[in-house]
Amino acid sequence: MTSALDNTRESWDDYFMKLTRFVASRSTCLRRQVGALLVREHRLLATGYNGAPSGLPHCLDVGCLRQQRRIPSGERSELCRAVHAEQNALLQCARFGLSTEGATLYCTHFPCSHCVKSLLSAKVCRILYEEDYRDELAREFLAQAVITVETWKSSKGAFPD
Repeated sequence: MTSALDNTRESWDDYFMKLTRFVASRSTCLRRQVGALLVREHRLLATGYNGAPSGLPHCLDVGCLRQQRRIPSGERSELCRAVHAEQNALLQCARFGLSTEGATLYCTHFPCSHCVKSLLSAKVCRILYEEDYRDELAREFLAQAVITVETWKSSKGAFPD
């Protein structure tokens, strides 16, 4: 049975995607603020944003290693102080003993190939992202995998800033 309220409520995808923007606001990266959520059965398992590993100085405090070395976006991602948002969400699940099998990743950006490999190994079954990120290897891995990948489009029109 549906009610009039159901027509005004956010869809689950809109709800979780909007949360990714809030999570991204914690990012300490100077180049790109990324937020990620892992969700299973409409329940939030973990959040993640890109930033330095626990106990290490953040780029906000010491500057961006990639900028200092003039590394273009999309290249040499291993030369970065930050742990990616997707990885941080996976690591939080591991830390607290939460299974990610069958989970959906909601993310502000299309994941890189390193994160895609981790997500596939963790048995995440769906990725929903808002902004594109150029990583052809990630796209190749996802094309070979049994996983749903979608670009998020709000059911209520444009995402409000």
